[in-house]
Order: sequence, then C-alpha cells, then structure tokens
Amino acid sequence: MFEPYFGFSAAPFQLSPDPSFFYGSRGHKRAHAYLQYGLYQSEGFIVLTGEVGAGKTTLIRSLLRELDSNKVVATQLVSTQLDADSLLRAVATAFGIAVRDKDKAAVLAQLEAYLLGLVQEDRKALLIVDEAQNLAPAAVEELRMLSNFQVGNRALLQSFLVGQPQLRDLMRSPSMQQLRQRVIAAYHLGPLDQDETRAYIEHRLKHVGWHRDPIFEDDAFPAIYAHTGGVPRRINTLCTRLLLAAFLSEKHAVARADVDHVIAELSEEFGEAITTNGGSGSEAREEPATLVALEKRVVGVEKAMNITVNLLRQFMRAREAAHKAS
Repeated sequence: MFEPYFGFSAAPFQLSPDPSFFYGSRGHKRAHAYLQYGLYQSEGFIVLTGEVGAGKTTLIRSLLRELDSNKVVATQLVSTQLDADSLLRAVATAFGIAVRDKDKAAVLAQLEAYLLGLVQEDRKALLIVDEAQNLAPAAVEELRMLSNFQVGNRALLQSFLVGQPQLRDLMRSPSMQQLRQRVIAAYHLGPLDQDETRAYIEHRLKHVGWHRDPIFEDDAFPAIYAHTGGVPRRINTLCTRLLLAAFLSEKHAVARADVDHVIAELSEEFGEAITTNGGSGSEAREEPATLVALEKRVVGVEKAMNITVNLLRQFMRAREAAHKAS
C-alpha cells in the first residue's frame, strides 16, 4: 500500500523470511560461519538456536542459496512433534523417497541406498530440521542413528538442528549424551544491539530503493530498539506499522513520537498494556506485550504456511520418485 508513496520497489519489512534481505550482524555472521564450518566437515550435527523471530530461518535460507546443487543435496524438514517412526518417514520423503506402505526396515534400506548413490555422484546430503525443539527424545535419537550411515570414513548424512532455546535444554538432558558427542558446533543467535538495529532498518530500506523518504529521525531508532528488544521480526512488525502510519498521515518523516504513538495504537488494538516485565540474564528489560501478541499471531500463520509448503514439496518429490520407479 505505502510502497509507491515512498518509491519503494517492494515491502521493506515483510514478515516472511527472504534471504535477499539478509543482514549480517555480528551474531548472524558468526552463526553463518558455524554453518559453513559444518558443511566443510560434512559430518555430525550443527545446532543453531535462537528466540522466535531472531532470523534463524532467513539465515538458513541465505545459506541454502549459496549451495551448489551439483555438490550438495539439501532438504529442510519442519518438525511438528514427530515421533521416531514419523520422523524417519518424513526424512525419507523429504529426500524424495516413496515410503507409503513400507515398514521401517525397508525405509531405512531405501534411505541408505539413496545416500550411497549421492556419494557415488560425489554429492553431499544435508538435512535441516527446523523447529527441532518440538522433537520427541526418541525422534532425536533416530536422527543420531541416521548419522551412523557411512561408507569408509565418510558420513552419508549431515544434519542441522534449528530451533528455539528449548532445544538447548533438550540437548543438555542426560538422554542426549550420545548425540552431544556428535555435535561439532553449536551457536545461539541473540538479538541485535541498538547500533545493529539501526543498521538493520537502513539495510532493509536501502534494499528496496530507499532514498531517505521517509526520513527516520535519530531519536526514532533508540525508541524502536526499546520497543522491540532488537528482535528482527519485531522490528519488521513495528517498522511496517510506522511506514503505514506515515503514509496515512501523508508524512515523510518518522520520529520518536511516531514510534510511541504506533505502540499506543497497538496496545489499544490488542487490549493489552504497552509493556510487560521481562528480562534476560541479570538485567531486566521491558518487552512490548503488543508486539509479542502480534508476533504470536504471525508465528502461527508462518508455521502453518511452512508446514503446508514442506508437505507439498515432500509430496511432489515422492510423486517424482514413484514416477521414475515406474
């Protein structure tokens, strides 16, 4: 709606993850380096955690864009509290293997044969499990067992486990000791700091052709950071509302007063107080309950969309595999 008014080529703060908007903060660059290291090692597990909206999915998609499909076959699985058997079948289906009406032994045999075929083509297999905090311990153990597939000294499958902070708790549990021994790197992606928040906003604006219209006043950035805690998705949510408000008011500048006004509007819309007590570590900080409520709605929609898209991809791969087999 407001893109033509400001001369933007696209929406600068869309909520769906888009790797073309990737911003390399210190934390994101470090996480990216860990993932690249994992790919170089071609074995074991890489664990990436972060709060909801921290940018994990955008980071993963950015990495996937860099991969050479002639060298790496990567597939992404969005877990939804899968048990061990369901996870195994989901992994096989994600790689395009038809598993309908087959028992576990047959699924394992087909999956191993597929992975061995990739080795013969001098290609790697990468499995990315998103929302991994939802996996049952038995399902995580199934992933560990899949990491035992190897030919000579070469592992046939490498896995990235991506999830919310609860995944760290799961990994620390006594039952995960054997899996922890297979983890070659782990990283927790935190929020942006105040300077990075400003750089992030300007980065996304410039990506869509921003020429300082609207002008973001210097006092707007600390206010945005204070209301979002430096979480990228919350920044996107708030900045979209700020641009919409500027457009509706026929303004070409965003100041601190505008940020406070939009937060107050969100508070009225959701019928909640503007802030709630929250914190991380020894320092307490305030989080915007309005943005958290809006974020929860967005997360629910995004999860539903991701699951649907993932199922469609798995169906198409299985259909292609069945067609080739016939």
